[in-house]
Amino acid sequence: MTTASQTRLKPGVVTGKDYQALVQAAKDGHYIIPAVNVVGTNSINAVLEAARKNKSDVIIQLSNGGAEFYAGKGLPDAFEAKVLGAVSAAHHVHLLAAHYGVCVVLHTDHANKKLVPWVEALLTHGEQYYKTHGRPLFTSHMLDLSEEPLEENLAISARILKRAAAIETSIEIELGITGGEEDGVGSDDDDLANPNLYTQPQDVLQAYELLSPIGFFSVAASFGNVHGVYAPGNVKLRPEILKNSQDLVQTTHKTGPNPLNLVFHGGSGSEQSKIDETLNYGVFKMNIDTDLQFAFSHAVGTYVMANPKAFLYQIDPETEAPYKKAYDPRKWLRTGEEGIIARLDEAFQSLKSVGKSLAQ
Repeated sequence: MTTASQTRLKPGVVTGKDYQALVQAAKDGHYIIPAVNVVGTNSINAVLEAARKNKSDVIIQLSNGGAEFYAGKGLPDAFEAKVLGAVSAAHHVHLLAAHYGVCVVLHTDHANKKLVPWVEALLTHGEQYYKTHGRPLFTSHMLDLSEEPLEENLAISARILKRAAAIETSIEIELGITGGEEDGVGSDDDDLANPNLYTQPQDVLQAYELLSPIGFFSVAASFGNVHGVYAPGNVKLRPEILKNSQDLVQTTHKTGPNPLNLVFHGGSGSEQSKIDETLNYGVFKMNIDTDLQFAFSHAVGTYVMANPKAFLYQIDPETEAPYKKAYDPRKWLRTGEEGIIARLDEAFQSLKSVGKSLAQ
């Protein structure tokens, strides 16, 4: 019998049962797959290159804003841009991923209640793709309904999962609010009973009981994690919340260990010891966005400062030397890509996924 750790998959975008095998391999192997937010071909290609370099599988994901940017800011219909940008990026990844020799998960990130129609539109494209290719366009979609009452969160999630499961697509849900500057949720209250910062295990159990009979899903549980980067001491991570949730489901339903597929949001700037602890509690995915935005921008900024005249003049006003080779966008965009790759080298290492690709 082949175990999850022995599973070998074809390189490229993984969906359905292959995705489930990838998740189980990460949980069994005690490593985390980085989930990287992308906004264009430069960031996608850099992620694929870094994954190949590190022999690690990877998750490529788009927020609605990232998808809109991918489509181009000139499109007059913002909703249409969000849909078409995500679809276009997915086709780009499907075309190239196999050639990079790793397994890639295609995912869409946070979608609150007003963005449920965006997910539904992407499922429509996924259904059309499934009819033609026998597999879905996206591996999974995230529904972030954590600001809604639990019953509404789970009811909408169940409805979307039923449709997604029909085309072998997964969903990710959020229980509890991952805070931070973009969410308006602080981390100064370290009370484990605070549902805004710490997901309550009984809520996770309720989600498991409703959704697991429908299809495959993962849970972004809040354990004090936040979006963005903050000074040391401002983020109080409590990974034991994850353990408590796993234990409650396991005890209640007599499952094997770590029955839940857990996601670590707000990973930028997290302590290594806390990351290591989550490896024991069924976390298979960690979102990385803020650090990579800075890595790209810092690399480009450093290049511009090293070549200031090239960004002011085509021809040097004193020496008449041409600067075309310096201001060529391919030069400084590549520098930004190299910044992303260098930061992802660190991420693959800290998440212990180097050399763990399941691609055969």
